[in-house]
Amino acid sequence: MTAWITEVDPATVAAAQEAARDLPLGGARLAVKDNIDVAGLPTTAAHPAFARGVAARSAAVVERLLTAGAVVAGKANLDQFATGLVGTRSPYGACANPFVGDRIAGGSSSGTALAIALGLAELGLGTDTAGSGRVPAALCGLVGLKPTPGLLPVSGVVPACPSLDCVSIMARTLTDAFRAMGMAAGPDPTDPWSRTPPLGTPVVGSGPLRIGIPTEVDLDGLDASARAAWKTALDELARLGPLVEVDLTPYLDAGRLVYGSFVAERWLAVGGFLAGHPDGADPTVASIIASGEAISAAQHIDEQQLLRRLRGAVAGWWGDIDVVVVPTVGEAPTLAEVAADPVGVNNRLGRFTTGYNPLDLCAAAAPAGTRDDGVPFGVTFLGPAFADPLVAAAAARLLGEPDPAPPPWTGWTTIAVVGAHLSGQPLNGQLTERGGRLLRTTTTSDRYRLAALPTTPAKPGMTRVADGEVGAAIEVEVWALPIDGFGDFVRLIPSPLLIGTVELADGSTTPGFLCESWAVADAPDITSYGGWRRYLAGT
Repeated sequence: MTAWITEVDPATVAAAQEAARDLPLGGARLAVKDNIDVAGLPTTAAHPAFARGVAARSAAVVERLLTAGAVVAGKANLDQFATGLVGTRSPYGACANPFVGDRIAGGSSSGTALAIALGLAELGLGTDTAGSGRVPAALCGLVGLKPTPGLLPVSGVVPACPSLDCVSIMARTLTDAFRAMGMAAGPDPTDPWSRTPPLGTPVVGSGPLRIGIPTEVDLDGLDASARAAWKTALDELARLGPLVEVDLTPYLDAGRLVYGSFVAERWLAVGGFLAGHPDGADPTVASIIASGEAISAAQHIDEQQLLRRLRGAVAGWWGDIDVVVVPTVGEAPTLAEVAADPVGVNNRLGRFTTGYNPLDLCAAAAPAGTRDDGVPFGVTFLGPAFADPLVAAAAARLLGEPDPAPPPWTGWTTIAVVGAHLSGQPLNGQLTERGGRLLRTTTTSDRYRLAALPTTPAKPGMTRVADGEVGAAIEVEVWALPIDGFGDFVRLIPSPLLIGTVELADGSTTPGFLCESWAVADAPDITSYGGWRRYLAGT
């Protein structure tokens, strides 16, 4: 299987992992789609003549992940110039599905998905203009995050369609993918398409979600195997909240525009290069991009006016529902089927993915079972611009993972509470009055002890044990709190309590309540209760 175009020497990777093990990403191996610059490595965009020596510096998203402790394992194969959803349009070889060898892996971020599925990387960077991150994620059984356009900068990325291009994140779990996305997000002054998220980005609470689903008419793009898998997925989706049918017509209409005048952007980006370098060009890619030269300004203006109306129609969804979920792809083509009809198959694969970027939406693709032919099946949650934490939480719940912590750019932080600030306890109002929202109930790691402090109102003191000492998991609630209210909240906390870093059962960390050790020296130890509520109940 052809995952890599350029593979970094494994010994070099191992040494870098060792050096990065104490950083937040801990030396996680990173597959980088080969249209994204990595300093010291060539960028080919899957055309051998395109590489102009090694990149002088890494793309902004790569730099940010390297700073956080990721280690580049290689530059990954792709549909040439990120033009395709099939993963076969590369002179470096077609990417076959890692589960069923005669099927495609999907594209255009095919090599990135394949590297993760084969265990060659833990994290992956792709791009997603019309589905290039979500399609391979679905067909390879991975999570694929397509952020709000502009949330992750595209500086250092070979453009395909600049007004629609997004950097996407892939991983085996939603937790890993969203954590990496939070580290890579943020505006870049060298990228004219990057955006600063608005303050007050909504954060999902712990209650049920209102989920929009397609009508039966809109599902006519599913083959028999995908239809059966979708029906099974609906049963799982119903666990998350009420399902409400939504007319996808404006969304599907917007998706078709991606294959209209937007193709002119592809021609402007690389059309001249392809015309001058026919050797090594994929014929389907070259034909598609060349067609952009003939697109008129009148066609582009007409389609932009239509798109404006479609955006208005989709904006009307969000008053009644929180997220919409669709099948990511409706079929799992064979390599032979793609070879026989490269354009037709590609267009069908994009039916449920191409509408996102023209409509300024965000998305989280998640595995949702397996087709009866053995190929993974996936669904994608979509939401309005900058609702990335909301679609991520929906995907996490489907996968049985905890809701991800809101990253700093949302204007929220998390805090773990252990005693008098728990729901229903006397000081909980200090959180709710500042806009706090309960995210989840969980436990700490097993490295803590709990004592009953002699305070009014009654409060516990939680301390972390030293290495080699016996601790236990303590029940906590994780709340989201607006950052502008966090400082005000912390000022209310009296000694000996303090806000420190609390390690949760899933290995993540968050600000949370701890206690100075001197205050628990003579206080009753109540660790055996496993939490403050059980202690108060006497059980």
